Amino acid sequence: MKVGYKMKENIFREYDIRGVYPTDINETVAYTIGRSYGSYLQEKLGQTTCIVSYDNRLSSPVLSAYLIKGITDSGLNVYNYGLTTTPMHYYARYIHNMFGIMITASHNPKDENGFKFSFDSLANARGDMIKEFKDYTLAGKFLSGNGTVSSGNISEKYLEYLRYGLEFGRKKRKVVIDVGNGTTSIIARRIFEKVNVDFEIIYEESDGHFPNHHPDPSVEANLEALKKEVVKVKADCGIAFDGDGDRIGIVDETGRMVPIDHFMILIIRDIIGKVKNKTFLYDVKCSKALDDEIKRLGGNAICYRTGASYTQAKVHEEDLPFGGEYSGHIFFRDKIADVGSAIYAGLRLLEILSKTNEPLSKLLTNIPQYYSTAELKFPSRDETKFEVIKKIKDFCETQNWVLNTIDGVRVNFNTGWALVRASNTGPNITMRCEATTPEGLQNLQTIFTNLVNTYNK
Repeated sequence: MKVGYKMKENIFREYDIRGVYPTDINETVAYTIGRSYGSYLQEKLGQTTCIVSYDNRLSSPVLSAYLIKGITDSGLNVYNYGLTTTPMHYYARYIHNMFGIMITASHNPKDENGFKFSFDSLANARGDMIKEFKDYTLAGKFLSGNGTVSSGNISEKYLEYLRYGLEFGRKKRKVVIDVGNGTTSIIARRIFEKVNVDFEIIYEESDGHFPNHHPDPSVEANLEALKKEVVKVKADCGIAFDGDGDRIGIVDETGRMVPIDHFMILIIRDIIGKVKNKTFLYDVKCSKALDDEIKRLGGNAICYRTGASYTQAKVHEEDLPFGGEYSGHIFFRDKIADVGSAIYAGLRLLEILSKTNEPLSKLLTNIPQYYSTAELKFPSRDETKFEVIKKIKDFCETQNWVLNTIDGVRVNFNTGWALVRASNTGPNITMRCEATTPEGLQNLQTIFTNLVNTYNK
């Protein structure tokens, strides 16, 4: 197997390795990553075994085979759990107290793939961890050996784990579940059969072509079929999952998409009186309504950078009961050790609904009202997108605007805010704006769209 392969450096992103199959990510890349990861775990962290799993993308099984070959050729042993959701993979790492690699491109298009991997017990690798691993990988000085492979199945333990601590009320709710032909198709029905809900599942066939819609529930266009089905069957809500099962999307009984920061408010209202630590975390893309509500409830808020790895690590580091981000990554630690499961987040919503006769839309009516854009994307080259953000930051500083620069540039005004940041999962600059009036929102969107267009060349 060829080890001295010249791979593209830009596949190493802020919190994973990701690219198009087979031009960026292919069998040789998988083998090389495996040799490097296995060597790194032995040489730097004193490990003897790691866990490997993969999602249902068409390229995942072959990439897994080559990755495992690379790992074992380094001398490291492998627990191979095969096809799992990403949260199932996290659970396997948790119960074994081991590091591991998940082969997935999450919510990205079907022709992409990649690797989420860990070097500590907090979360996936992120930031400087990945930079160091990139340098180690490109140096190509790997160990050699004959590691072994053991296979396992984690489904039954995982099913019971997700149910731990759930206390459903007497109101049996009806929910439509859209698994989007993604990897949650292998486990969703078995989980929802074990709780007190009436449910139906759409797009349940596991199909890495994702023939019905793109597997990203944070984009409203991908929820159209779910919206229609919820209204058609008079369901109490709709729940959607992304390709690997760590992002959730929600629709209320009227067919309206529920912003994830509003869902987070429902959760915090439910648990704040039950937890000792009343500090909660959200990312820079979330509405000020979330911050307002946390403070109204007597809690403390942490506004943090975007990225599931960063969010999960920070929630663990600060021993927080709950945190999440606008894209749909949700992290609970009030009842169970967190595994970042979108299915579990959906169960927690249904648990709340089971204890009230109120419709979901009614539970959301008394949330502070702001006007906001969706997350807007501007194509931008990976090689230049961070420089674009720096130029926008420099301009904002000349205006003496109040800035939060923990992740991109969030400019805070008395009547709203605007965020521009470089995407860490694709060649894009993302923007989101929020204001107290529609006119203010339009003004902010115009100003910052012009700034992006000015520097994004």
